[in-house]
Amino acid sequence: MSKKVFDGPIVDLQDMLEARERRSLRQRSLLEKYAGAAVLSATMNIPGPVKTSQDLGLAFDQIISQIESLISEKRLFSKKLELKTGWEYYLVADMTPMELKRTLIAIEEGTVYGRLMDLDVVQLKGNQVTPISRTQLGLSPRKCYICSAIAKECSRSRKHSVEDMQKAIADILKQS
Repeated sequence: MSKKVFDGPIVDLQDMLEARERRSLRQRSLLEKYAGAAVLSATMNIPGPVKTSQDLGLAFDQIISQIESLISEKRLFSKKLELKTGWEYYLVADMTPMELKRTLIAIEEGTVYGRLMDLDVVQLKGNQVTPISRTQLGLSPRKCYICSAIAKECSRSRKHSVEDMQKAIADILKQS
């Protein structure tokens, strides 16, 4: 595994919990401010204590550039945050949430780095910020990039070690 891929600052569980809470508040704020528009909250899916590095940033930026080029005519707002807990990118588009999710699934599935991204289109259901799932569009859940099982099941059961997942990520980054 390339140490260069995971040479960024170390974060702990408390950092990640606080980042998740702030992200939820940002999502809610955008959904309320741009009612009726589609809201994207993009992060990278990076296991372990290092969430940022130069190599990871290049992959993140490449995906964000693809998103912006596809949505440019419909973009109402966008912002990238460079945080030690991982980059976050927010986009509001003048389209339905389902249209945006379909566009993003094409990027997730059609690009090498798309597998590393969490491209969540969120909406308010009741008073809860809720992501639109692939299954709502009739698609199967995302596959693990190590064993091709359902990714959430591997994650929940901790089927793969952090080291194995980091090696798989480093291998994905070498593909470009």
